Amino acid sequence: MSAAQPARALGLDFGTSNSTAGWLRPAGDVLLPLEEGKATLPSVIFFNAEERRPAYGRQALHEYLEGYEGRLLRSLKSLLGSNLLKGETSILGSALPFTEVLGLFLGTLKQRAEQQADRPFDAVVLGRPVHFVDDDPVADQEAEDTLAAVARQVGFSDISFQFEPLAAAFDYERSIEHEELVLIVDIGGGTSDFSLVRLAPERRNLADRAGDILATGGVHVGGTDFDRQLSLEGVMPLLGYGSAMKSGATMPTSHYINLATWHTINAVYAKKSVLSLRDMRYDAQDTRCMDRLFKLIEQRAGHWLAIQVEDAKIALTDDWRRTLRLDRIETGLAADLERPLFDAAIALQLERLSRGVDDLLARADLDPARVDSLFFTGGSSGIPALRQALAKRFPGARLVDGDRFGNIGNGLAIEAFKRYG
Repeated sequence: MSAAQPARALGLDFGTSNSTAGWLRPAGDVLLPLEEGKATLPSVIFFNAEERRPAYGRQALHEYLEGYEGRLLRSLKSLLGSNLLKGETSILGSALPFTEVLGLFLGTLKQRAEQQADRPFDAVVLGRPVHFVDDDPVADQEAEDTLAAVARQVGFSDISFQFEPLAAAFDYERSIEHEELVLIVDIGGGTSDFSLVRLAPERRNLADRAGDILATGGVHVGGTDFDRQLSLEGVMPLLGYGSAMKSGATMPTSHYINLATWHTINAVYAKKSVLSLRDMRYDAQDTRCMDRLFKLIEQRAGHWLAIQVEDAKIALTDDWRRTLRLDRIETGLAADLERPLFDAAIALQLERLSRGVDDLLARADLDPARVDSLFFTGGSSGIPALRQALAKRFPGARLVDGDRFGNIGNGLAIEAFKRYG
């Protein structure tokens, strides 16, 4: 589909790890460049304490890694549906509601899209996971309502939503030459979503596609969960995770889980947490690992470590082994991460994904042999163990790779044109 006239609405994919803005027009790419000529803007804010201003995306990560004093916030979308959303966080000495943090980022997305398009936008189709919150419809609706309210605050007046895997399906449909029954597998930063959709070239321009959607589903598992598990199993043991105490008990895990989870890293720096860790060090059989942990906390390097782990996860998609060097904590310290360790670390998460697909097939009352293609999209969709776990359920289906960061944004732009012209 292409628009004879530029669309009046944006399609915004506010992602856990990366975000895009799509605009359908007669000529030019659908996705607008948002930073350094790239279509993706990492969903990151760094509140620079030295210059008293926020930075966004790659610039935010650059300033943080360069050592500027300040506060880094990432995986912002994970706030939706969490208990943190109703709270505040300390930013540059002041309490800032988390909804305002979301507004800062969403407003920046809108502003940059408008600068690139050289026009204002008051209408938007926002992508959303099939479930912001698993098994809690009330909390799920509250998360969507909150995102709509934030969008309204930053200047959108016409706001609607589309499931992210359906948006990806409509983008994929532009490339097919005959009818297919497709399972869309969207593995994002915070959620994994699935849709069984009937796609066909002759159906692309239809406004009503409800009859082509056999089932949708999803689970609250995504790339940041894989990061956390890889960190816990491959890196945190060097900092004392899983070690023994003098009593023979295993070291408590909550501080390590916080340190391995993007949006709770700052909790480890709190005075109460540090005092608790000091008590744990006193009770530890081997204090060397705990001393490394305190060095990390002293440097406030939790986000730095999380970035190294994420890079290692991405590398293990293609490579068998990745050495994560931790000289910043201790000279010569390194974590040798291999794919079997990664596969074992995320086994429970992959089982949840597999059960989600099984539930989808059951609700659709569909024999998996009827599925023609598995279409993979989303930043973590290339993980070999994940693909193998899902593909074995559909032995006759083709495996198709999309644009991991662009399919949803393209599809949302298509939907925005259909809804708003």
